[in-house]
Amino acid sequence: MLMRHGERYPDSYSAAKIEATLAKVYASGITRWEGDLSFLNGWTSYLSNLAHLEQETFSGPYSGLLDAFKRGSEYSSRYGHLWDEESTIPIFAGGYERVVETARYFGMGFFGYNYSTSAAMNIISENYTQGADSLTPTCLADTGLVACFLAQRTLPQFDVAVQRFNSQNPGLNLNSSDIMSLMSVGTFELQARPYSPWINAFTLDEWVAFGYIQDLSYYYCAGPGDPYQVAVGQVFANASFALLQAGPEHLSMSWNFAYDAYITPVLAALGLNVPASPLPNNSIPFPNPYNSADIVPMGAHLVLERLSCNATAMSSPGVFVRALLNEAVVPWPQCQSGPGFSCPLDEFAGIVGQIPSFVETCGVAKAGYPEYLDFWWNYNTTTALKYQNGPITYQEKYTLV
Repeated sequence: MLMRHGERYPDSYSAAKIEATLAKVYASGITRWEGDLSFLNGWTSYLSNLAHLEQETFSGPYSGLLDAFKRGSEYSSRYGHLWDEESTIPIFAGGYERVVETARYFGMGFFGYNYSTSAAMNIISENYTQGADSLTPTCLADTGLVACFLAQRTLPQFDVAVQRFNSQNPGLNLNSSDIMSLMSVGTFELQARPYSPWINAFTLDEWVAFGYIQDLSYYYCAGPGDPYQVAVGQVFANASFALLQAGPEHLSMSWNFAYDAYITPVLAALGLNVPASPLPNNSIPFPNPYNSADIVPMGAHLVLERLSCNATAMSSPGVFVRALLNEAVVPWPQCQSGPGFSCPLDEFAGIVGQIPSFVETCGVAKAGYPEYLDFWWNYNTTTALKYQNGPITYQEKYTLV
């Protein structure tokens, strides 16, 4: 499994944009809010403690820590038979605080009372010098990546919101960029509170447009629209094939935790959820072939199952691979002849073999960095990192503890 961290507070960059936009709203001098923003007469921000920035949320029905624990608990019911209740099972997490905490709470949910003695947390550095030995590989050749993520994208629906808010509240002078920030207030607030009045301040059309802006970012910056990122996905895909080929005698389960932007490259590399043509930048296709809200929501998880099956009327006995994305089976278009729309392992090898090489595409060998993922075969079995070692520092990001 490769899982995104759970619901969270904004990162410091997003929070700065949100705070700047809210400051602009309140600086308008309006003393009585009207129309769709009338809730501002009594609303208070959920960002009262800035120390929480970057971290998992811990309150409300959509809490990130709750999400991770629940996922572990549900998977204990589904996959618990793969554990002999004696072996120490490694859990792998990229070295970012909220990712590590997600992994820990998943482990608590999966192993229950046995977590403290049976789970071995392996925290993998996110430094680019890790090369391919990483859950978060960096392609240094992808020089346009940061600019892609920071690009200002907009759609006409945001202009409608601008006109509505400004006309309802004379003196307010919002623009389309402000609308994006204010919409993100609502999406983040729901991750810490049961309800956000910002959601109803915008129309369904505006939310569809907001979602599509996210889709464009994932597609062109961390998905099938960026060939460098397809190569990044090859690392996890290739190592997964090797692990599935080795069978449960080596690792009966492999729990891995990273970010959304490292799940979409894997999907692109494996040829899953890849649109037939590039996404248009100036209009929304219907139906939308690349809905990132369905692909990588908070707590998103991709599972590759190894199935050892008897003969059926439609397939011979053998080993098959099945992909599940957020609990939905996602068959390979060209390979679904096995039980449960799975793919024979030898045919899965062909799919993986066609993925562009991360080492070659990203110049890893030239830089002298590791050329393959090794920690699934050389991992620690200590339980020393099962809990946070000391307090979480102010807006903590990277961690190895």
